[in-house]
Amino acid sequence: MMMTRLCLVVLGLFALGAALAPWIVPYDPTIGELGDTFAGISPTHWLGTDQGGHDTLSMLVEGSRTSLVAPLLVVVLSTVGGTAIGLAAAWRGGWLDTVAGRALDVVFAFPALLLAILAVALFGKGLTAPVLAMVVAYLPYTARLVRALTAQEKVRPYIAAYQVQGHSAPYIALTRLLPTIAPTILAQSTVNFGYALLDLAALSFLGLGVQPPAPDWGAMINQGQAAVLEGHPLSAILPALTVVVVVVAVNIVGDHLGDRLALREPR
Repeated sequence: MMMTRLCLVVLGLFALGAALAPWIVPYDPTIGELGDTFAGISPTHWLGTDQGGHDTLSMLVEGSRTSLVAPLLVVVLSTVGGTAIGLAAAWRGGWLDTVAGRALDVVFAFPALLLAILAVALFGKGLTAPVLAMVVAYLPYTARLVRALTAQEKVRPYIAAYQVQGHSAPYIALTRLLPTIAPTILAQSTVNFGYALLDLAALSFLGLGVQPPAPDWGAMINQGQAAVLEGHPLSAILPALTVVVVVVAVNIVGDHLGDRLALREPR
């Protein structure tokens, strides 16, 4: 429990930093001072500088905006779309369930990063095309979960009771069944967020995502490779460590939600 609270605090600090980044960064992360190249940790530069004289702390804070918002968009859009598909397919059944199941199997066969790279090849570098491609790639994770949960819940007595009372299918599905399975969907979404963050960071590391001079954690790791060989690893280690910390924190929170859900008594 203590670890979960600590992770929530860490994630809250990162979210707050991303929201307030334009007002709290000590230096412009896109402007470097060549005289401060590879400056060490000091009161002037708390986390040192990179090979271009950019303040590392400022780049980390400003980079959190794209590094966190992009995976959040992937998770939100894929969760909403996957929930709609899974709920409709399991509730209606029949041909709709069959078609949706086969389509989800096809999409599930393609790794999210591969689809993102394909989107970059077709539409150019940046985040818009990869985010949309990864939304499609992450749809099956939520859709298959919601489909299974809906199939399990719709045969329970409380659903039959609402049907006997004359409530419509959309009313029962959206206002009674969906709130019941929502906590499980939320737990899955936290896990998806960690994977999406890693995939997008890998895309920027490959030079296909966020383009310089815009700061991004994956791009910072890529730019810091040469510095590591020159004996200045800090500018590469810090963004890599930041990615690890956020992903681990999100996964711990997701595991805690899953454990809490496992203790819930069924209706």
